[in-house]
Amino acid sequence: MKGRAASLDRKTTETDIRIRLQLDGQGRYKVSTGIRFLDHMLELFARHGGFDLDLQARGDLDVDQHHTVEDVGIALGEAVRLALGSKKGINRAGYFVMPMDETLAVAAIDLSGRSYLVINAPIRAQRVGDLQTELLEDFFQGFATSLKANVHLKLMYGRSSHHGVEALFKAFARALRYACSRDARLKRQLPSTKGLL
Repeated sequence: MKGRAASLDRKTTETDIRIRLQLDGQGRYKVSTGIRFLDHMLELFARHGGFDLDLQARGDLDVDQHHTVEDVGIALGEAVRLALGSKKGINRAGYFVMPMDETLAVAAIDLSGRSYLVINAPIRAQRVGDLQTELLEDFFQGFATSLKANVHLKLMYGRSSHHGVEALFKAFARALRYACSRDARLKRQLPSTKGLL
């Protein structure tokens, strides 16, 4: 893999995850987590982010979905962090407002080197497809912590729980895409007056 890319294997007693990520990709994906709706959201993440993503996860789904969903978030955040390298020349922050029919979601991300998640996403359904919706927060918390980023997500309104989750992931991907993108004018600079991210 060339350019801003990362490969990692994350194995615990609960999950076994292999991930290959190319930040400057074409939105190609190959995803299998054992949770089909999570696969679909990660496919959206790759396509809307312009990332190439190969992610294979096996988890103790006979116990619960929690370990798999959280650990996939952790592994994905770590892969983005590794692929970013020094962070010189990146935009650092990005946001996106995503409409999806009757639904509107907002995402804002700062690759600040500090972990913080704020999520306000009142999803009425306990499951969307086969995904337990209460685990969305665990996924994004794992991602924000391992990437060391501020991640703010808000579902503004919407009737469909499916649209709500999908709009969140699309907004998240597009906000991250901009934050990771490089600014040619500032390619030798770290986007911080502290000199550290």
